[in-house]
Amino acid sequence: MSKSQLDDTEAETEAIFTAAKLMLLSARTAPKTSGKDDIHTKIITGKQKNQIAKKMEAIAKERKIPGFKRDAQNLKDSQALLLIGVTGTKSLGLNCGACGYSTCVEFEKAQKKLGNDFRGPNCVFKLLDLGIALGSSVKTAATLNVDNRIMYRVGTAAKMLKLLPEATVIMGIPLSAKGKSIYFDR
Repeated sequence: MSKSQLDDTEAETEAIFTAAKLMLLSARTAPKTSGKDDIHTKIITGKQKNQIAKKMEAIAKERKIPGFKRDAQNLKDSQALLLIGVTGTKSLGLNCGACGYSTCVEFEKAQKKLGNDFRGPNCVFKLLDLGIALGSSVKTAATLNVDNRIMYRVGTAAKMLKLLPEATVIMGIPLSAKGKSIYFDR
């Protein structure tokens, strides 16, 4: 680092980016069913983050769902965003039926369709892996005192913008360092 001093805004932004990288690492190393890793991650900042927020505002207007607009503002006010997704269209061969099919062979032969927000059907174990990765990431954020919130709506916009093209389901975790949490005090 060439600077001998950082002001509080610069230091906080740098800390948020470091936290995002550690959260990404937590998602990567979180336990996966049968040790098969189909988790995908990406850190988003700047113009691309604002592009996601703009897409969320468009969805709010189109669907008349105000939560998209509220969450878009939260995203704009955030310093960074961590996307975590999963390729849920792969089976584990357990034939559990939770996907709605009797066998994994039927599941794998089923036509994968894009719904309003995500592509499915998805293997329940892959979705559990996504949940574990998300939990592990926000645990890291909490340990580092970084305000965050898992947001389905951010993932919806990211999926539409093809930011994690291999993921069938995506969630977003915006990150902020403010005097008061912007995600829960809203």
